[in-house]
Amino acid sequence: QVQLVESGGGSVQAGGSLRLSCAASTYHVSRKCMGWFRQAPGKEREGVAAISAVSVGAATRYADSVTGRFTISRDNAKNTVYLQLNSLKVEDTAIYYCAATPGLACGGSWSSLAAYNDWGQGTQVTVSS
Repeated sequence: QVQLVESGGGSVQAGGSLRLSCAASTYHVSRKCMGWFRQAPGKEREGVAAISAVSVGAATRYADSVTGRFTISRDNAKNTVYLQLNSLKVEDTAIYYCAATPGLACGGSWSSLAAYNDWGQGTQVTVSS
């Protein structure tokens, strides 16, 4: 089972940036569809971004609410997935989770929690006005 550890969260003012990291052990993140999710207080966990395995083209997927502001990437040598958060808004405040699927491609169900079988513990992102 993949073990995922997120880091990089913190507090930032609106308009600022953060970079979240998700380090994996026991498995290669380059061989999986990897996703980032977030959960705000009182709300359901939602998909933010995903990146497919290298072998199927490493395509990326984004939620409409973050398109153009967030970027998912991967450093295969470090076995780490990143989420760059730019132009942050107060409504981006949430706990951000990294997750891995058992498959290669992030298809139409990439934002479904049920598609992922391994989850990190989360990292808090707080955006103030």
